[in-house]
Amino acid sequence: MNKHLQAWVRLNLAEGMGISRKLELLRMLKTPEAIFEMDRKDWDGLGLKPAQAESLLSEDKLRESAEIIRMSEKKGIRIIPMDDEEYPELLRYIQDPPLVLYVKGVIPKGLGLGIVGSRKATGYGMNTAFRLASELAEEGFIIVSGMARGIDTAAHTGALHAGGQTMAVLGCGPDQAYPPENRGLMDRIARNGAVISEYPPGVKPQTYHFPVRNRVISGICIGVLVVEAGQKSGSLITAQAALEQGREVFAIPGNINHHTSMGTNRLIREGAKLVLSIQDILEEIPWSLSALPVYRKSSAPGTEPLSREESLILQTLRAEDLYHDQIAERTGVPRHVLFAALLQLEIRGLVRKDLTGRYAIVSDR
Repeated sequence: MNKHLQAWVRLNLAEGMGISRKLELLRMLKTPEAIFEMDRKDWDGLGLKPAQAESLLSEDKLRESAEIIRMSEKKGIRIIPMDDEEYPELLRYIQDPPLVLYVKGVIPKGLGLGIVGSRKATGYGMNTAFRLASELAEEGFIIVSGMARGIDTAAHTGALHAGGQTMAVLGCGPDQAYPPENRGLMDRIARNGAVISEYPPGVKPQTYHFPVRNRVISGICIGVLVVEAGQKSGSLITAQAALEQGREVFAIPGNINHHTSMGTNRLIREGAKLVLSIQDILEEIPWSLSALPVYRKSSAPGTEPLSREESLILQTLRAEDLYHDQIAERTGVPRHVLFAALLQLEIRGLVRKDLTGRYAIVSDR
């Protein structure tokens, strides 16, 4: 077993101390192996509390680190420590960078742009996120998001549609598809970029993981674009992390009467750059373009065939605009399949959802 890699994982598992304390140990001793190779009598000079020293030297943590490495290898997940050249350069310099990343795929080189927003996005938000992600990917940006429902999903899909690269930062192990309906999207992201997490394989999503992972989304990027966000949206946590890390914050203006725009409109009022097109983003970072690898579309838009469920939904909506429960009743499509199909149809611009929640065929198609 790779002793260097195991030392990184073992240090990451140690309890009772934060990332900043672990980084301080690394600055003192240069490598994680040196921490574990020290004579026990020399540990007093490191200023560690007894419980911290016990956690570092724990045989249980040693065995757990070995098991994580074995499980990662079995599942095709690579472990990228901070000193690896594949580790994202910008992320390395935030205040509390992950010591290791668990990765499916290959972390792309280039400049990342985060696109985040509401899980309960409107059709306007979904279309906007998809279009801007596509256009930014064509300019060579790596689109970074969290693979959540709504805006995140539209951003990843838009980047892939343009033949670009995208990265998903998860609040669970990289072997856990969350939400479950995004399993196919997760596989596509891994083939055209990377699915990454600071949590090892097997770790289930927990509510408290997501605010923590948001600093990684912003830390990888030169800026974050918030497309739709309510007053208490997790996307605002990402925007705050971006500000604290010295990143640019961009926001899409929205309907002042709709709750999903309250957070973005407030960001603009407080100084975020208002974005009407990708030119508003590009003019803030013109120096970046020469460093960006440019990716081209791998296929023409709209060439993907419709699934049986998608065709059935379109046929049903040709008669009248319907709510999702009415569509489910008339088509017989199971709810979990229906929501995924409606999302894909929205992303592809074939249907739209109005502010009341009704779905309709896009009239200019």
